[in-house]
Amino acid sequence: MPQRVAVIGILNKRNGIVQNVALHPGQSVRWKDVIVRLRACETTAPWEEEKLTGAFVQLDVQQPDKRWSRVFSGWLYKESPSLNVVEHAVYDVWPKSCEMTYPAGPAAPAAPASSSNLSSAPKSGAASGIRPSASTKAPAAETPTAAPPPSAAESNAT
Repeated sequence: MPQRVAVIGILNKRNGIVQNVALHPGQSVRWKDVIVRLRACETTAPWEEEKLTGAFVQLDVQQPDKRWSRVFSGWLYKESPSLNVVEHAVYDVWPKSCEMTYPAGPAAPAAPASSSNLSSAPKSGAASGIRPSASTKAPAAETPTAAPPPSAAESNAT
């Protein structure tokens, strides 16, 4: 976690100002009457098929009576519209990125072996040097015929 850094966007709806802040997990930033804490951030590994960027964010807002109130605590995902923003009456908060390093990924899968190496059955045909005779040739494949369309009486019966 210490090497990770997330960029979080904060929108103040009162004045339309957007601020981007870079935080390491465990850090927080106070902007006027809001505190944004980053607890963790994650991105899927480069070798994963689905790409997700998430941040565990806590949002505390100072009330008019000067008390602090936690209005959000949870994961936000950049790629998921329903889970990517905290919508508060005054502030919106969303994850923009999470930079992190990964251990070495899994080895690339080996190239598939040819089927001749996988079978223990004796080889037949030209591959084994034996040529099929007229009596051992495979029968010609039959061409399937289409069924006639149902008659009017059959289609009305259903």
